[in-house]
Amino acid sequence: MAKRDYYEILGIPRDGDLNTIKKAYRKFALKYHPDRNPGNKDSEERFKEAGEAYEILSNPEKREIYDRYGHEGLKGQFSRGGFSWSDFTHFGDFEDIFGDILSSFFGMGGKSHRQRVKRGRDLRIQYSLTLEEAFSGKEEELSIKRPEHCKKCSGTGITRDSKSKHCPHCNGRGQVRIVQGFFSLTTPCEACQGQGIIIENPCDECHGEGRILKKTKIKVKIPKGVDTGMELIIRGEGEAGPENSPHGDLRVQIFVEEHPFYKRRNDDILCEIPISFPQAALGDEIQIPTLHGPARLKIPAGTQTHHVLKIENKGMPRNEAAFGDQYVQMIVYTPTKLTAKQKELLREFTALGNDKPPAQEKGVFEKFKKSLNDMTKEIFE
Repeated sequence: MAKRDYYEILGIPRDGDLNTIKKAYRKFALKYHPDRNPGNKDSEERFKEAGEAYEILSNPEKREIYDRYGHEGLKGQFSRGGFSWSDFTHFGDFEDIFGDILSSFFGMGGKSHRQRVKRGRDLRIQYSLTLEEAFSGKEEELSIKRPEHCKKCSGTGITRDSKSKHCPHCNGRGQVRIVQGFFSLTTPCEACQGQGIIIENPCDECHGEGRILKKTKIKVKIPKGVDTGMELIIRGEGEAGPENSPHGDLRVQIFVEEHPFYKRRNDDILCEIPISFPQAALGDEIQIPTLHGPARLKIPAGTQTHHVLKIENKGMPRNEAAFGDQYVQMIVYTPTKLTAKQKELLREFTALGNDKPPAQEKGVFEKFKKSLNDMTKEIFE
């Protein structure tokens, strides 16, 4: 049976770069990994086929030979005449590709596990603030609990009179080999945390952990204009890493509370202002509250209810020098209690005419009536 084209197997173009090859192989291998398809011989063969394609295409020299001469040019490349996992030479970047598979199937995290022991984990907290605080920005002192390096043992987890011995689980190597299906992988020993030794009489303050949980205060500067969903990263203020390694980061997730008067839309502010009928009809100039302070707004004569007016540069900060706008929706207020004099004046106003909306003018109703009659006639004739 003729061998399939390696590019066809991974479903990539012939000019695909190494990152494209890795992504395609990862997707393919996740789908056909034998541990996800137990007893499925077809999946096992597809997985092996993808491994062979990746072995060739991820190697610049082998890929060049394959591109020029095809499968014939690669004869003798594999130790047993055909590809086997002993020919796979990319276990270094294999861990990059399959970090989550390693965690899922073997109970460890490959390269990502080694990275975690080099620094502490990131901490995530949510911080709520008012719209006014988001507008002006603020500096806050946050109180958090996090693992800190033990001062008694200087983060080592051992005391001066402590003794160490070789870890019996890994025989002092600090690593254990795991064989699973096609793979033979090396992972840090869990019993000694990859150190190869076990400490007798550990520090009584941190119980050999090297870290203790402590409450600490951190000053955080909230910049102007923050919005819900934004995340502030304070470097080096997360958990202390094991074995005296550096702290992770503190990630502050922002939540801006709803305001009873203002509504926010990105950098713009919206609000509603009630006005009287005379103000709407005759026009007026009124004072409007904004986050910047009071502002004057001119209402044009003949303003209709729900009409929106704009006050420029009275919204949220875009940067240190620019702001969004404030949009003000006019709500014409209808009084519910009128004095006798007010009623008399309104009746007088009505008698003068021109007080009805355009839709209530006689000409409009006549046109609508004629249109309705024409439509009815067309339907029933």
